[in-house]
Amino acid sequence: MKYIYIIFCFFFLLSCSKREDPKGIDSKSLDSVSIYLSKASKKDQEPRERTRHLKKALNIVANQKNDSIIRAHLLEITISFFQYNNWEDFNKSSKLLLVKSIETKDTFSIAQYYRYKAGYYKNTAVNDSAFIYYLKSEKLFRRLKDNLNLASVLSYKSIVQYNIGDFVGADRSLTLAYKLLKNLNEPQKLYVVFTMMGIVANETKDYENAINYYKKAIAIIKKNNLNDTFQEESTLNNMGYNYQKLGNYNEAISNYRVALKNKNLSNDAPDLYGLLIDNLAYSKFRLKDYNGLPNLFYDALKVRENINDKTLICLSKIHLSEYYFVKNDFLLSKQFANDALVIAKRTGVTRDVLAALKQSSNVDQKNASKYSKDYIRISDSIQDVERISKEKFSRLELETDEIIESNTQLEERNRNLLYFFVVTAIMLGFLFIIRTQRAKTRELVLKQAQQKANEDIYNLMMAQQTVVDESRNVEKKRIARELHDGVLGRMFGARLNLDSLNTSTDEESVQKRFNYLSELKNIEQDLREISHDLNREKTDLINNFVSIVNNLLEEQEASFDVKVVSTIDVTIKWDKIHNTIKINLYRILQEGLQNINKYAKAKNIKVEINGDKENVYLIVEDDGEGFEVNKKSKGIGLQNMISRTNECHGIFDVKSEKGKGTSIIITIPYENNKIKTEKE
Repeated sequence: MKYIYIIFCFFFLLSCSKREDPKGIDSKSLDSVSIYLSKASKKDQEPRERTRHLKKALNIVANQKNDSIIRAHLLEITISFFQYNNWEDFNKSSKLLLVKSIETKDTFSIAQYYRYKAGYYKNTAVNDSAFIYYLKSEKLFRRLKDNLNLASVLSYKSIVQYNIGDFVGADRSLTLAYKLLKNLNEPQKLYVVFTMMGIVANETKDYENAINYYKKAIAIIKKNNLNDTFQEESTLNNMGYNYQKLGNYNEAISNYRVALKNKNLSNDAPDLYGLLIDNLAYSKFRLKDYNGLPNLFYDALKVRENINDKTLICLSKIHLSEYYFVKNDFLLSKQFANDALVIAKRTGVTRDVLAALKQSSNVDQKNASKYSKDYIRISDSIQDVERISKEKFSRLELETDEIIESNTQLEERNRNLLYFFVVTAIMLGFLFIIRTQRAKTRELVLKQAQQKANEDIYNLMMAQQTVVDESRNVEKKRIARELHDGVLGRMFGARLNLDSLNTSTDEESVQKRFNYLSELKNIEQDLREISHDLNREKTDLINNFVSIVNNLLEEQEASFDVKVVSTIDVTIKWDKIHNTIKINLYRILQEGLQNINKYAKAKNIKVEINGDKENVYLIVEDDGEGFEVNKKSKGIGLQNMISRTNECHGIFDVKSEKGKGTSIIITIPYENNKIKTEKE
């Protein structure tokens, strides 16, 4: 029986939501989405135009990058479709909101999606789906500790519970909402909670508490000047109805008359106006104050027929039936009762059918038994449905709690596993780094040891060469003495004897001259042999450094799959170049070949050693992978080559490109040799 005005509560709960939901939207922005949303929100807009603006805004948002501003706009569009009962476009925008929110793990927007999806099912009378989605939204807002939105969701959920007759569950939800709101400055929402508490208390026949809740709601209205949508008038009507149920009809009439002082009711809220005058008429009827009756009943019926509210029309006809029954006009009383029953059966509203059956059984004695049986059957059916619904809702809430608890445990377990894997990975990473660094250190130590050993070997070779050179110098001096004391003496004696025989022509003199000429030939041959020996020794001395380099290049070609082409200038006077320069040139060449072997993957190597009047040049080229000289960090090999070049006051130049090989050019001046010689 619709004596209590609750339509307002539903409307208000939904209309006030929009102000709290969108977050992070720049209200000053002048982009096209904001413009369309602004146009759609104008009160003078036709529904078709409003929908057109919202669809344009939705099309723009759907193609934008997913960020918080876009999701806020999308939420606002979804709420607008919801408020205008445009369910087709609401489903499109809400689905897009869910997808974008899940992509970014935006828990707030996901909770809002569940909230308005539940509202959609509530408004379309799919109470079980509405309850499930409200539960999901409630859990997310609770996790976010968003008490304001959580209180709103609990208020919505209480309406669904009220609709299926779960008044205990509805009261529990409203109590939780009140606890959240009492410390927040939200008078509108607190007013709604008290109003719904009064409505629920009325259904449980706790009329005294219901009146107290309504009084608190009116106190909030007066304190905060909240009466934009006839909130005080609706609350006075609800409170008057509870006084009616307590039998205090005079107090009920007093409340109805105060509410009816608002002259705007008949035009702006005809449903509330019709309810007030009908309730006023019924209270007068119960007091047997027939002044103004049945005109007030007919006035209420006319208002309800104008707005075509079948439930309220049914209620008016039942009241008229009661009135005419008391006035002993049984025919008219039965007619109104039958009309009410026909309307109730057409609308299918079970509670209206029960009220009409009860009245029909009271006024139609002939068919009273039939009406009573139908009443009992439908009443039992309603109780069964309500019981099943309550059990179903309780089971859903329990299952949801169990699922959430299970998910929480699973999340905690996954989090612990993640921490374990992260810590393990970090430890393994540290161990790998330490092991790698130790390996690099060992490799560096070995390289340095190898480098030192190679230098020692080369120094020994050069020292040995010095000893050989000294021995050869001794040998040269010996040969010089031999030449001076032997060959030259013989030549001097032969020349004197030839001079003495120069004027003689006898046979003996001729024979002696012939013998002396033979001696000169022998001396010439001896000199030629000595000269050849000296030339061979000089060549060996010059080619000693060259032979060491050639041995290195031959070893390179033999050890690696690479072709080596070398050119060494034979005009370079290696005996005049200091050993330090030779050592450094040799080590630079050796380091260059090692780098090619390690990194270049070359097929061909070209080595050139040449010189001019001032410098000696070492050129090493390969056709390997190359590298970017500016970006490549200089490793120890390049650093050693540069260091050795600087030690000789030379110039180090490297040219390389990715995929085009590498060229190293070393230029060392001869004058460095003089400096080294002076120091030593």
